[in-house]
Amino acid sequence: MTSADQQKKAVGKAAAALIQPGTVVGLGTGSTAKFFVDALAARGLDIACVPTSRQTAEQAEGLGMRLVDLDAVEHIDITVDGADEIGPGLALIKGAGGALLREKLVWTLSRRCIVIADASKHVAQLGTVFALPIEVVPFGHGTTAARIRAVLQACGVGSAVTLRMKGDAPYLTDNGNLIYDAQCGAIGDPGQLATRLKATTGVVEHGLFVGMATEGLLATDDGVRSLAGPT
Repeated sequence: MTSADQQKKAVGKAAAALIQPGTVVGLGTGSTAKFFVDALAARGLDIACVPTSRQTAEQAEGLGMRLVDLDAVEHIDITVDGADEIGPGLALIKGAGGALLREKLVWTLSRRCIVIADASKHVAQLGTVFALPIEVVPFGHGTTAARIRAVLQACGVGSAVTLRMKGDAPYLTDNGNLIYDAQCGAIGDPGQLATRLKATTGVVEHGLFVGMATEGLLATDDGVRSLAGPT
């Protein structure tokens, strides 16, 4: 197991230890969230789980966890999920795994959102390492991409966008949509960019999670440390 995987396993276990019996738990998607789901299942708690992707649902079902549909709950007590980048104030870039829309739907209904990650995901400014995923409807997606470029330019960030592919075909999300990955570079005002992208016709959702994480757990070679959420 690599050092990064060891960190992911450690932070997943630390997050699983926070879950209480009788709660509704949002299960994130991605390599770090996978370790969390494994650790949570090992505790054998009486909980209901809302997965953020088909991939996570299959993993949780295989481990004997009880799944419920998002529409079947009034709220989610706690969601634990990973991130591609964690910036100042726990502003995040998510969506490298393609589950950004379902993740955001689950996060929005959650009273407590804990982001977990290995040390490499902690950055001084969002956009400096990972591309920003933007989910769009397939119809006329080329024209949507042009509108996205215009928004990126207006917000003073890089405007190169690339349609995500899976082999020779466009990558499809669990919702049947497409993803454009934007190479923004440093994002000076994530909140402004998030608002502008959300208002863009053809855009379903974007991977900027701003003001949503209530707390963070970051794994390093020296152990897991807490990250405070926005004040």
